[in-house]
Amino acid sequence: MSPAAGVAAHRDPNVLRWVAAYTVSMVGDMVFYLALSWAAVQNGTAAQAGIVTAVSAVPRALLMLGGGVVADRFGPRRVVIGSDAVRCGTVLAVAAVLFVTDPGLWLLALLAVVFGTVDAVFLPAVGALPAQITTKDQLARVQGMRGLGIRFAAVVGAPLGGLGVAVGGSAAAFACAGLLIAVSVPLLVSVRVREPAPDEATARNDTTAWRDLRAGLRHVRRHRVLGPLMITIALGDLGFVGPLNVGLTLLADERGWGASGMGWVLGGFGTGAGVAALLLTVRGRVPYAGLVAAGAIIPGAAAIAALAYAPGLPVAVGTAVLVGLLTGLSGAMCGALLQTQADTAYLGRVTAVAGIVSLGIAPLSMPLSAAAIGVWGTGPVFVVSAVVCALGGVVALCAPGLRRAELPK
Repeated sequence: MSPAAGVAAHRDPNVLRWVAAYTVSMVGDMVFYLALSWAAVQNGTAAQAGIVTAVSAVPRALLMLGGGVVADRFGPRRVVIGSDAVRCGTVLAVAAVLFVTDPGLWLLALLAVVFGTVDAVFLPAVGALPAQITTKDQLARVQGMRGLGIRFAAVVGAPLGGLGVAVGGSAAAFACAGLLIAVSVPLLVSVRVREPAPDEATARNDTTAWRDLRAGLRHVRRHRVLGPLMITIALGDLGFVGPLNVGLTLLADERGWGASGMGWVLGGFGTGAGVAALLLTVRGRVPYAGLVAAGAIIPGAAAIAALAYAPGLPVAVGTAVLVGLLTGLSGAMCGALLQTQADTAYLGRVTAVAGIVSLGIAPLSMPLSAAAIGVWGTGPVFVVSAVVCALGGVVALCAPGLRRAELPK
């Protein structure tokens, strides 16, 4: 069945089912990672716990391009349902083991590796699915709805995971995560998708996986919008992830804001990012999308630098709201352009390339930021990170195809 034509995405039951499934699954992910972190700390040293919680990123980064090929060859809906079911079954199995015995760190490390491996397939398929559940002019609105789902998961997931740990320990928290992911599976099964065109289906069957991979990379490299867009996303994430994760923790400690102060700053960022996602959800289309993306990145980067020099907590929270609003708007525009500019047949692979940047390369900036702050302090490191982030906006402004890119009407 085809997606409903002429129906706004936020009023389309088919899209709403997908958003609900995605949001519930993301809440489950938040609970899972909190439970994994808590269980690792309880079973080993702080260094060992860090290794366990980070090990899932390795297969995710190494295998994500292959996951994009799988999503494009077999269809994103089928891949999302299958991988979500595997994630659910794996987490519930570990929860059952933890209820009976305490196997130690090896089971947690194995779980992290399995979860990261399945994520390498799940994430590109999730990114490719919106193009098959709605029309192209609604993809930007879906991107905003997806952003709201991520904000909701961030707000609800951690307290829910903490409640699970408090009630029944790590086993209860893992069981909660598995059940949340389980809820998303029947919702995904109920989602209708557009059938692939005959030439798309033939192309899937007539090529090898290696050729598919090379074709996807070539599609990104030669595209007048997607090529510079990937560089913009990479620079933006590299400049953003360090300061807003480990850097913010160190800044709060340096200024004496404490954990509650850091929570207020993070809340400010989440509020700004949520407003940006809501704007795109309501409007559905922002004119001059490429120019808006570039124009929001640069002042957003300046706000990141200013955060390190905020004279007090109230100013820091206000600055964080601005950072969230501007970077959230630029991120939403970049995501919407990726969805609308990529050929549908390549969307899984295109999403995988962007995912490698965001989930594989950008996290490397966190230990580097921590080490640099230890040597030079928060101010200089936040400024350098802001410059890197702003370079993404400069790339977008200097690339005519991206600067002039528009969202479909």
